[in-house]
Amino acid sequence: MPRVKRGTVRQKKRARILKATKGYKWGRKKLIKLAKTATLKAGQHAYIDRKKKKRVMRRLWTTRINAGVREHGMTYSTFIDALKKKSVALDRKVLSTLAKDHPDVFQKVVEAVK
Repeated sequence: MPRVKRGTVRQKKRARILKATKGYKWGRKKLIKLAKTATLKAGQHAYIDRKKKKRVMRRLWTTRINAGVREHGMTYSTFIDALKKKSVALDRKVLSTLAKDHPDVFQKVVEAVK
């Protein structure tokens, strides 16, 4: 089998890994073995946290809607139930924005479903 010289390919591969670990602490930014594992782990966290972000945002929307609805003498669960029965097609993200930024419009929505 012929000998393979990987000079430039190997250097590019290492440079790419070390560029990805820029800003990390200790050996994880300059030692290739540690940098490889650091980038793999960072990628795993990034993937998981993209999923987690959706859960966190939904909880935030729920909290905002609940706070807005309680000012009008309802609870979150009764409000969502009333929305479904009246077949109002507003999702939680929009309702949260209304409750936070436009309380007068949100009040009209609450009065409509009461």
